[in-house]
Amino acid sequence: MSLTFYWYPKCGTCRNAKKWLDAQNISYEAIHIVDNPPSRGELEKLYQISGLDLKKFFNTSGQKYRQLGIKDKIKSASEAELLDLLASDGMLIKRPILTDGKHVTVGFKEDEYENMWLK
Repeated sequence: MSLTFYWYPKCGTCRNAKKWLDAQNISYEAIHIVDNPPSRGELEKLYQISGLDLKKFFNTSGQKYRQLGIKDKIKSASEAELLDLLASDGMLIKRPILTDGKHVTVGFKEDEYENMWLK
């Protein structure tokens, strides 16, 4: 299983997820989500695979999210507009994102990781 791990090294949640993956000896390709964010097309694919609401892909606790007033924009924006917004800045994307191309997790919850990635 080939995993892609989008993360931000300064993020505590990302570091915890990475520590968990390493402890389980799960190999992955780590991609810095700010320096090398997923493209709009990649985000759309991740969103479709995940089955999650697109709003779950936003880093709602980030400064950029608050500065740009996205909380209000999200309510009326189309799916295309939200994808464009996410693709515009890696800091707007909730992290970490872990995918094998068939499954996607957004954020880090140990039990969710165990259920999804310890097969």
